[in-house]
Amino acid sequence: QVQLVESGGGLVQAGGSLRLSCAASGRSLSSLTMGWFCQAPGKEREFVASSKWRAGNIGYTSYADSAKGRFTISRDNAKSTVYLHMNSLKPEDTAVYYCAGASPGSEYDYWGQGTQVTVSS
Repeated sequence: QVQLVESGGGLVQAGGSLRLSCAASGRSLSSLTMGWFCQAPGKEREFVASSKWRAGNIGYTSYADSAKGRFTISRDNAKSTVYLHMNSLKPEDTAVYYCAGASPGSEYDYWGQGTQVTVSS
């Protein structure tokens, strides 16, 4: 089992930045695909970014179109922590952001409790 705990959310003005952190315990992150998702009020949960680790410590990242150029996912396997660096934030980025982990060959099966990000105009 993997336990995920997000932190770093808060209130920020449009154009500002935040760094979300996801601390994992219970299992090494090195073999997991880690992702960030968001859910705005009244909307479905959406994919934001993911980081997949391959043999040889080669990383592969993927982003939603809305996140490309503004958000960066990074991971520190030694610290069992995944980050989402969010720049040029917009009011439409307001949502609860969730960290998730997927075992090899599986869907995302580990989820954090979420952290609220609110961007004011």
